[in-house]
Amino acid sequence: MPHSPQPRSRRERPAKPPLTREGIIATAVRLMEAEGLHRVTMRRLAQELDTGPASLYVYVANTTELHAAILEELLGEVDLSPDTADGDWRDRIEAVLTSYNEVLFAHPSLASSALVARPSGRNYLNLVEALLALLTEGGVPGDQAAWGVDILLQAATASAAEHSARKESAGAEDDWNALTDALGHVSADRQPHVAALAEELVSGPPVARRTWTFHALINGILHTPRSR
Repeated sequence: MPHSPQPRSRRERPAKPPLTREGIIATAVRLMEAEGLHRVTMRRLAQELDTGPASLYVYVANTTELHAAILEELLGEVDLSPDTADGDWRDRIEAVLTSYNEVLFAHPSLASSALVARPSGRNYLNLVEALLALLTEGGVPGDQAAWGVDILLQAATASAAEHSARKESAGAEDDWNALTDALGHVSADRQPHVAALAEELVSGPPVARRTWTFHALINGILHTPRSR
């Protein structure tokens, strides 16, 4: 009777490549694209890398930091020099923020996480630098520009997170239809302003509303001094 093959010892197995932060993040991005961000946990990532979770904590402190690192990696896809030669500095800021939106739209599960997972690497700082340069070009004082960048990125991130939530929600269209129907039956006596602007409250395509939001914020940043 032939002998069954004996399992190889650890010494006979091919050596695993050494862990690096870059390799861990690259694997996390691939895992997110294949299985969704909710599956990108330290335990699942360790399984993918054939190691123990404790080994990863040397490079990444926790899941929140891991998600921030994934976002930082993807921010390299943002177009920081959009081709808007016919537009002014406001249009170019809008184009940069729209490109940022599109990165989040392409990875819906990351959009909500981006509201709390703040990256701090080179790609994020390049994005901040591009926005600050455009605000400075438009004559925005430095202190207002510094706070304004935060507002602009929060608005763009929230927009992407809302878009993601609606896309993943089976009842999103029903909710919108219910709101539209409710606005059609508002009492002019009790809510006169809502009744007068009922159609405007739900008017306009999403892209137009997003453009208006960005320009309203940009103009507000330009004309609103910081309080001391």
